[in-house]
Amino acid sequence: MFGEKTWGGEPFWGLGFEWDPQWLLSEEQKALQARLIDLCQSTLRANAVESDKKLLFPRKNFQALAELGLLGLIAPKELGGMGESHTCAAMVVETIARYGCASTAMCYTMHLGAVAAASLRHHDNPAIKDILSRLDKDCLIGTLSYSDPETGGHFWYPVSSGAERVEGGWKVRKKASWTTSGGFADWYIIQTTSPNFDGNYANLSCFLIMGDEVSADPASWDGLGLRGNQSGPMEVKDRIVPLDRLVGPIGDGASSNDECVDPFFLLCSSACWNGISLGLIDIAKAHTTRKTHKDVGLRVCDYPTIQDYVGEAIIDTNTSRALTFQMAQCLDRLTDNCDWSIHRDPTVLPRSQVLHWMWQVKFSAAKNVAHVADKMLHACGGTAYKPQLGIERYLRDGKAGWVMGPSNEILRQFVGKASLLGFQSLDYWNQTINERAIANEVKKMSPEQKRELAERLLAEAGIAAQAAE
Repeated sequence: MFGEKTWGGEPFWGLGFEWDPQWLLSEEQKALQARLIDLCQSTLRANAVESDKKLLFPRKNFQALAELGLLGLIAPKELGGMGESHTCAAMVVETIARYGCASTAMCYTMHLGAVAAASLRHHDNPAIKDILSRLDKDCLIGTLSYSDPETGGHFWYPVSSGAERVEGGWKVRKKASWTTSGGFADWYIIQTTSPNFDGNYANLSCFLIMGDEVSADPASWDGLGLRGNQSGPMEVKDRIVPLDRLVGPIGDGASSNDECVDPFFLLCSSACWNGISLGLIDIAKAHTTRKTHKDVGLRVCDYPTIQDYVGEAIIDTNTSRALTFQMAQCLDRLTDNCDWSIHRDPTVLPRSQVLHWMWQVKFSAAKNVAHVADKMLHACGGTAYKPQLGIERYLRDGKAGWVMGPSNEILRQFVGKASLLGFQSLDYWNQTINERAIANEVKKMSPEQKRELAERLLAEAGIAAQAAE
């Protein structure tokens, strides 16, 4: 079932396939995995060191991925893509992060998210079809831009954005605080408030924006880890774009987010964190089995403490991987293996039914990678502080998992609140009135304070009524 894992024609120095869930993959997917591991050995891993040292966007790695047809991994077959599944997408991202380059894996995650958002609404849109048909041939790197400088991790509130219908198309404005591949991507899927926005932040729309229509300052990026992903501010300055750059109907942004952007981002970013965890374990195995303490005649791996560290790291990481791949398979079953034709009907939104499970996937993987990074650092001792071993870079890369939006603080509150109070209590768009909180605060007021509050509310109500007329 497992076979031998090789690295440059020699046996792999880390964990073998017996520690990987190979039974989840078809023979074609296993062959793709083997080719990708070879590419990591020959190209991607060395470029990861260069990207980290020089803050270089990993375009060379993307060009290599394009040669394998991987930019179109999940794009529809009829447009030249592989038409692959969620399970395969998770495997590819994990493989890139583990054996190759974590920055590339994260940029690729955002690329897949953009491809998913485009594929969801490509059916009657020539501009989107054109992009999807040229992904690998022209090495067209996509990304998502959903963040906002005013709302941080609450990216579903793009308050600094907007769009309006003008002669010749749409006038679009967008400010983003964090955009992976910002300034380097060839095309962007961005989210703004809708052209008919009336203050309801559930009314969002998506647009296709080309690289030369974006203003960015990649030189400002200098992160702790994932230093090649160039995640910085990005802006679209009242750009007029053609009508077919609207992705889906007006107001489709929230549905698009819940149906494909969030599921793919949460799935693939989790695969990235799992890949980093596995990369750390691989390095720790190689180091501890080779390093000998001459004074006692023991290798580092012979110490029970080190065995405990590595054993726990493998078990915890494979627990996270099991949930990740389980949900990938769930998404595959819901969508007939990621068949985009089911979305010709825009009301078909099967992935959104299990979004709360995807929150758990991301939380688990991001929490685990931080723990594994610390333990593998301990296992390798002082040598792990040296960049040459690789632990130090993987550790810095993995630390991004917890804080990357939606952050783990947001996700665990979402899960806890939804389970205790119901999903309606999440109130994404801040529309539900907390009557209990109001009653609790009002009861603290003196009669005079209540009168003042009542007068102020009546005045505000009158102004609002006049404005409505």
